[in-house]
Amino acid sequence: MGSTNDARVEKARRDVPPRKLEKQMAIASAACGVFGREGFARASVDALAAAAGVSTRTLYNHFPQGKAELFRTVVTWTSSEVRDAQLGLLKAVLDPERPPRPEDLERDLVALAEAMVGLMTQFPDHFALVRHIHAEADHVPPEVLEAWQDAGPRPVGRGMADAMEGLAAAGLIDVHGDAALAGAHFLSLISTHIAQLSHYGVRPLPKEETDRLIRGGVAAFLRAYRAG
Repeated sequence: MGSTNDARVEKARRDVPPRKLEKQMAIASAACGVFGREGFARASVDALAAAAGVSTRTLYNHFPQGKAELFRTVVTWTSSEVRDAQLGLLKAVLDPERPPRPEDLERDLVALAEAMVGLMTQFPDHFALVRHIHAEADHVPPEVLEAWQDAGPRPVGRGMADAMEGLAAAGLIDVHGDAALAGAHFLSLISTHIAQLSHYGVRPLPKEETDRLIRGGVAAFLRAYRAG
């Protein structure tokens, strides 16, 4: 997680009895499905409590700030899982200590893109939450949006920037002085259109269409950033 969320989790492990922490995670797990279906604004505390098989009083005992606190917990929890998966893929495919050979760069970037896009089907509950966050940003508390960014998108952005720096150091790409922007461009070119067309994986595209969009995105990225 981001440093703020890491500190929050470590504090919970120190301060919350194991059985209570287990109950909180069970409530959060059940709430994930409700938020994924209904979004933040439409999900009621009654529905969240019912999904977890607890009373609303019990829910508030564990999450005193109610729905906003529970949503923040769910979002940061799922974001940390996806973040770890994304950073693991970056390390496996674009390890700065083992850069691709020039002739393998496009192949490896396509493989990374396919794996990144594939996470939408591996973590459907998380990406359902992301879809609602984008649709309801004006209704989601600002501190929840910040917690989500700290848990997932910002660390992944830093990881992408490091990967781009590694490719630049190996002479494979030219980041034009902004590795973070190069990483953001890569992610946008290989996944944004697919996410929009599939509604963040709710209606997956045919494999051949996904492959076409990924290869086109990687090709566009290399036209802009390939060294020389």
